[in-house]
Amino acid sequence: MIDHRRLGRELELFVSDPLAGAGLPIWLPAGAAARHAVEEYVRDLERRAGYRHVYSPPLGKRELFELSGHLGYFADDMFPPMRLSADDEFVLRPALCPHHALVFRARGRSYRELPLRVAEIGGMYRAERSGVLGGLSRVRAISLNDSHNFCALEQVGDEVREILRLIREAHAALGVRPAGFRLSLRGPGEKYVGDDAQWARAEELLRAALDGVDFVEAPGEAAFYGPKIDIQIVDAAGRESTISTVQLDFDKPERFDLSYTDADGGRKRPVMVHRSLVGSMERLFAYLIEVHGGAFPAWYAPVQLVLLPVDAEQAGAAGELARRAGDAGLRVEVDHAGSLGARIRDAARRKVPYVGVLGAREVAEGSLSLRLRDGLGLDPRPAADALGLIEAVVAARSAELLPPG
Repeated sequence: MIDHRRLGRELELFVSDPLAGAGLPIWLPAGAAARHAVEEYVRDLERRAGYRHVYSPPLGKRELFELSGHLGYFADDMFPPMRLSADDEFVLRPALCPHHALVFRARGRSYRELPLRVAEIGGMYRAERSGVLGGLSRVRAISLNDSHNFCALEQVGDEVREILRLIREAHAALGVRPAGFRLSLRGPGEKYVGDDAQWARAEELLRAALDGVDFVEAPGEAAFYGPKIDIQIVDAAGRESTISTVQLDFDKPERFDLSYTDADGGRKRPVMVHRSLVGSMERLFAYLIEVHGGAFPAWYAPVQLVLLPVDAEQAGAAGELARRAGDAGLRVEVDHAGSLGARIRDAARRKVPYVGVLGAREVAEGSLSLRLRDGLGLDPRPAADALGLIEAVVAARSAELLPPG
């Protein structure tokens, strides 16, 4: 069975060291390169969709999380407060929404600014029990692709539908294959904030956004502040989890006294839409490692091209070509160590999408022989054309290793 923990070790993507602590994986250079490429893509997708990116600290004063309701409703999943003095306690945040509420209220807001989409790939922490931790799929330090979209009530339906469209676009680019949609609702015996009318209105809006989409209802799976749409995935072991989510929240705007000036000059309360297009980087990559068997699409492969000089005489030409590839934005390495066959096998073991062989003939002709990860060898072509082929595949964020046509 494919296991992201085993592949993570073999491909040197991440390491879990007992000295660092359970549920606190360290991203190694290869994994960090892949993650950086995905984060760049997500930020660019959001930017083009009208999102405004921020940075906020991963901890805050105790009073912030008392106001947000997290300490009252979510304390069992939080790390204990850190006391610096009798009246100065800090908490590692379990969510980004309190800080994003502070972004909204940093100054007066007008209806003309709505929807205001405040996005961040930010750190948060959950005090998960050691028995449920594993690899990247369940961790204590979480890097969440998150946004809080502040809307007028009449904008919520269109906003949720647009979020679902963006989720589908991101999933298609990354190779995520959703197992289904879930409408997560209140359940008996749980603690929730807000009144029945707010919950009914939020549920009505989410049902309308899911019109035409097959989904299941999941009582008891709502957030403590509102119902949500969860997009589910299934890992190689058959375990189901949530990868993306859209949540409606009437509670936080009241708690933080958020308001905007309406067209008639009056003050109105916005609705907060919590959403994550691809979830946490940790859970996302646990899934992507398994669904791709470690062979990521070229655009976020840790190394996209390995150049192999046949012998030492081609080393200088390989170095110069690597410089050109790097200047073009490709992640490239030159491998001199061992026989040519051993180096080809090592590149295949590392699941590098493209291997470029440089012999005396290629150097003399200014050409490059490309070998694809699937074993297909391409005829020698001008080095600029070979690099252009890779650049085209990467720019298209294609799942294939050759451009169409």
